[in-house]
Amino acid sequence: MSLYIEKLGHGPVPLVLLHGWAMHGGVLAPLVEALEAHCTMYVVDLPGHGHSRDCALPLEPRACAAAIAAVTPPATWLGWSLGGLIALTAALDLPQQVRGLAMLCATPKFVRDASWPHGSDPALVRQLASDLETDYHATIERFLALEAMGSDDPRGELRHLRELVFARGEPDLRVLQEGIRILETGDRRAALPDLAVPSAWISGRRDRLVPPPAMAWSAKQCGGDGHEIAQAGHAPFFSHAAAVVAALQPLFARSAHRATTSLAHE
Repeated sequence: MSLYIEKLGHGPVPLVLLHGWAMHGGVLAPLVEALEAHCTMYVVDLPGHGHSRDCALPLEPRACAAAIAAVTPPATWLGWSLGGLIALTAALDLPQQVRGLAMLCATPKFVRDASWPHGSDPALVRQLASDLETDYHATIERFLALEAMGSDDPRGELRHLRELVFARGEPDLRVLQEGIRILETGDRRAALPDLAVPSAWISGRRDRLVPPPAMAWSAKQCGGDGHEIAQAGHAPFFSHAAAVVAALQPLFARSAHRATTSLAHE
């Protein structure tokens, strides 16, 4: 089975949207709705997730980036959380296919260590991996609670997240485990100065999973634009979709200019 990619919206800006770990493209519905007049969107269910549950492609950033790029037009890519590592990989490896990069509460390295004070607690990631094998629903519930933490309305956001996340069934355990490995080992920090496309790094000030300093540091390394949404947590597209759209507008303009300039030189 191939990847499930839903084409939505009718705006002039082509945009690939990538969801986070254990989710599916449908969770991005509030952002899709807010962008439908601005963008023509290609909303991906990553391998093993949602309608791509039976896709045998490994949940590995380079493999996913190549597979998505093969069936979508040149576009700006937006990755939320784990999806950001895939979008960043595509921007680094396939700059002719990726016109711009939007990292939404996403970082080149997820877990904290001696060289990276801005990451999440590695014990938390290991606990998620261990718990997944015994109780998927309870583990995802805890992860969703972490994502909603810090928002203006954490109970309402958690309820909305829960409804959307479970709407397309359970992800394949294989890709949940692969995703945990990406979160534990993924690290593209050294490549950031080589990023050749314009980028926007959009964080939530109250994010408990991807601290805003990680986003600010990353933006500085690649000359990208940093944006912090004051009242948002890890999923700002739920309660602050308009602020996310506003933060994306300069990137869309720069990406369009880059595409026009590239065509002029061909």
